[in-house]
Amino acid sequence: MPSNQPLKESPLEDMIILAQQGDQNIQNHLLKNYQPFIARCVSEVCKRYIDPQADDEFSIGLSAFNEAIMSYSPEKGSSFLTFARLVVKRKVIDYIRYVQKTPIAMSLDDSYDEEHMENPVEVLAVKESYREEQDAKYLREEIMDFKEKLSTYKLSLVQLTDVSPKHRDARETAIAVARTLYNNTDLRKHVKKKKKLPLKNLAKLVNVSKKTLERNRKFILAIFIIMDEDYTYLKEYLKGVG
Repeated sequence: MPSNQPLKESPLEDMIILAQQGDQNIQNHLLKNYQPFIARCVSEVCKRYIDPQADDEFSIGLSAFNEAIMSYSPEKGSSFLTFARLVVKRKVIDYIRYVQKTPIAMSLDDSYDEEHMENPVEVLAVKESYREEQDAKYLREEIMDFKEKLSTYKLSLVQLTDVSPKHRDARETAIAVARTLYNNTDLRKHVKKKKKLPLKNLAKLVNVSKKTLERNRKFILAIFIIMDEDYTYLKEYLKGVG
């Protein structure tokens, strides 16, 4: 149902809720008025001016912003714009990676492009170096956001270093427990609301003692947070944890 309150006077978080409830006027208002914000986020990824009317990356960013509107929850522990910035950047990064996978025919010799006077091998090396720099930058951003999320659970990266299971089998078991926790709708809601493990109910679903769950509580919660957030790089890292 459309809101009767003037749009400009409505708090952003309230407009997000109305859009999620099906108010298309509010949704369209947000998509239109936050185009400069979207373009800025996309530009930060692409490192160039983004033309909303011409650049495909902007369309990806706009779609991602809309996705952020519909999936945002204050329980995530960050403001909508912080959340939306992450979603937009991740989707644009995914798009760029997809495009870059398209093979480009080039001669691997020392010939130069007559128009641009560029050695294709050197260009490829520069692009790869730039991609690595961007990956490192966005990983740092995810870690900073992860630290904020951890604080809402009264956890810190320093604590995780101390409590992470030392043995591979124990880590894999804890990750499996976190995945069970995340995949159970009721338990997931409980954790996000209470910011703690439902030890009694969780112990019924996994072949792990309540004592072991308690010992690995902080690590399991940290893995749960990663699974619940839009962390492209941390989720990739998680695949190699074991």
